[in-house]
Amino acid sequence: MESILDWGIDIVLWFQKFSPTLDLPFSFFTFLGEELFLLLLLPGIYWCLDRTLGVRVTVLFILSLFFNNAAKVLGNQPRPFEYDTRVRMLFATEGRGFPSGHTQSAVVIWGYLATQLKRRWATALAALLMGLIPLSRIYLGVHFPTDLLGGYLLGAVMLLLYVWLEPIVEARLAEMRFAALLSIALLLPFVLLLLYPGMDEGSVMIAATSLGTGLGLLLERRQVGFTAEGLWWQRALRFIVGVIGLLAFWGGLRALFEGREPFYLLRFTRYSLLGLWVTWGAPWLFVKFGLTERAPEIR
Repeated sequence: MESILDWGIDIVLWFQKFSPTLDLPFSFFTFLGEELFLLLLLPGIYWCLDRTLGVRVTVLFILSLFFNNAAKVLGNQPRPFEYDTRVRMLFATEGRGFPSGHTQSAVVIWGYLATQLKRRWATALAALLMGLIPLSRIYLGVHFPTDLLGGYLLGAVMLLLYVWLEPIVEARLAEMRFAALLSIALLLPFVLLLLYPGMDEGSVMIAATSLGTGLGLLLERRQVGFTAEGLWWQRALRFIVGVIGLLAFWGGLRALFEGREPFYLLRFTRYSLLGLWVTWGAPWLFVKFGLTERAPEIR
């Protein structure tokens, strides 16, 4: 293993010879895999472009995040800047290195969007981002090449399984009564916690997000029934209103809860409310203020 890591260090150091010239563009591509950007992208699709596509890609991302974080805990591999002091950490990060979460997320999110949009530009964009986002992680000194390989493999497996199984599972869910769906939404987060190898910030965040998202989707279909269609200005206003609330829960509650105990409970509360806002709270406001129409079956 040390020989593989040493080889990886040589690759990282070669890329870092181009620093600081390429610091800005590679930091930009890494940002496209960061939590804040994905918190804007996925709700944006759900609110403003295609509700169903937004739901599907969000569910895939949450599942991918679970398996990636669990694999990081089990792998327990260092990052390049931790392994060799010659490597500079050019972008702040934390946690274990293998497999690369940015790489895996790029594969599942952009790969899935390309399969659903079925446009040449979408395929080209997905291929570009699946190459440059992972490459930025090597340049910035936060991942070994082997971390990227692990992210690619796990991401590809998840993408293929999801594309295959999602229509089957969705059809089964459509046949279930509300009470059964509610039970799944309430139990799934705690099943994820039980399956996760240990308790940490990542496991709590994933479980809480799945709880808020699941409950929100059920309440939205039962009470709100918004559509993502509309004029350009309606879509723009929906995004602005939604993001204001999103940042209030994501950033505002983080500042409010900073340094307070019980840490895990407060973190669970924060991400549960965030998921609930995205899937139910914001759509309710959109309908109330005339920024979208209600689905025909809800009217």
